[in-house]
Amino acid sequence: MKEKEHAHEHHHHHSAGALTSLSHIFIVCIALNLVYVFIEAGVGVYEHSLGLLSDAGHNLGDVFSLLLALIAFHLAKLGNNKRFTYGYKKSTILISLLNAVILLVAVGAIVIESVYKFRHPEPVDGLAISWTAGAGIVVNGLTTLLLLKNQKTDLNVRGAFLHMLADTLVSVGVVISGIVIAFTGFYLIDPIISLVIAGVILVSTTRLLTESIRLSLDAVPENIKIDEVETLLGSLSHVVDVHHLHVWAISTTEVALTAHIVMDESGDMEQMKIMLKQRLKAAGIAHSTLEMESMHSPCHDSGLIAVSEPAVD
Repeated sequence: MKEKEHAHEHHHHHSAGALTSLSHIFIVCIALNLVYVFIEAGVGVYEHSLGLLSDAGHNLGDVFSLLLALIAFHLAKLGNNKRFTYGYKKSTILISLLNAVILLVAVGAIVIESVYKFRHPEPVDGLAISWTAGAGIVVNGLTTLLLLKNQKTDLNVRGAFLHMLADTLVSVGVVISGIVIAFTGFYLIDPIISLVIAGVILVSTTRLLTESIRLSLDAVPENIKIDEVETLLGSLSHVVDVHHLHVWAISTTEVALTAHIVMDESGDMEQMKIMLKQRLKAAGIAHSTLEMESMHSPCHDSGLIAVSEPAVD
């Protein structure tokens, strides 16, 4: 029992340490981008560039998204209570959904601005815009690299990563269009590149939005294969059947499971439960609630995966 408690505590200490490290990364990213927003807005006012001012507003929105992700990490670290028995970990999924929506709004804003520029092209100082956007590539690119490592394991980090990658692409596009405008005077290059970038961002955002909606509805997380989990639970000797199997995300990084395990008369239920929990943890499911049953249990219903409310671990 003590070993199980120690393992449980070690898991939570490890998770808390990872969240703290991510929080520090997000604080650095927020600070970097806030500084850039003020610089870009200043140059925009000085050069009378509506494009730079609009991009500064867009970058300020990204700072807000980073701040939301940071809030999510802090909420995930709060303990549970009698009303929120899993704590506030689900908020990380809801915030990732909100960030996906913000990205879609940003795409819409880019498209609207591009259409406006097609209809009303304005002369601007191409080199001044290119130098400012070049600074944006450095800031946004550095932020993107800081988030790169964890973006595959956490939906909130992926959302922030996509935000900053989108900003980096926008900055690259602005640099290219600024150079073209400076040397050719072809102002329409700006909205053309903007529309291409909007398309790239839209493709990346669709997956984030889809997964966020799925997790919000307690669907099985993308990295968990339900058939493999069922096979894993039923592959040990003395296990006759697995039913009432439910798998869902309680945060962007933690997965929970409940299941009824039917055993033959010769199996040790308590020992089997320990072994199964260890296997599930190795498969990425840290929170599992297993109800062990004998073959003659009235609940045994020949493998039916029934619909019921998730149990609290």
